[in-house]
Amino acid sequence: MKFICDTERCIDCNGCATACKNENEVPWGVVRRRVITVNDGVPGEHSISVACMHCTNAPCMAVCPVDCFYHTEDGVVLHDKDLCIGCGYCFYACPFGAPQFPNMGAFNHRGKMDKCTFCNGGPEPDLSEAEFKKYGRNRLAEGKLPACAEQCGTKALLGGDANIIADIYKARVDTRGYGPELWGWDIAYKPRPEAKDNGYNNGMGIGNGPRINQDRNQSQNAPRDLPT
Repeated sequence: MKFICDTERCIDCNGCATACKNENEVPWGVVRRRVITVNDGVPGEHSISVACMHCTNAPCMAVCPVDCFYHTEDGVVLHDKDLCIGCGYCFYACPFGAPQFPNMGAFNHRGKMDKCTFCNGGPEPDLSEAEFKKYGRNRLAEGKLPACAEQCGTKALLGGDANIIADIYKARVDTRGYGPELWGWDIAYKPRPEAKDNGYNNGMGIGNGPRINQDRNQSQNAPRDLPT
């Protein structure tokens, strides 16, 4: 199980973060998923939804002195809060800033670490009250995907089997165009070929058939398919 966030689709709505908070009832001050904006306010601005990426070779697992992190059969990285001592090594090792302290304070007063569980609960029995109190809802045990991915309005955030979501993302990239030709007057208002000397000159764009940029085989995205 993996997450992929399509930065070309993310609109910084924070729906994923809200869905995570609502679904798992995480404590105040803990944000398991957050949306980060890169190059804010300048050309090339993108937003990306970040949480635990459930790494195959997880650095948090490598540095934990009490081995409270473990992989499930689905490849989800979970941790046992009964074993956790709140040392914070995982906090410094994770490149995504996923593990975090639930409380402010010094040393052991910050509590045991908390992180995204891919809506897969914890080591307690599936769908038990104890599991929900410590780790949140176990949607995977219910046959569902993580709430953040399901609630994403633009389907920028994908969560599920790594091979399946990789194929989805590959199809998007294959049919997506890049470069300056995607934007500008010609893309929005390019005339029909037969209207060049007729309607185009008077701004009407009169002519038969679609505009050049609306023709399926002349799409700026690719001759193979419409944009995804």
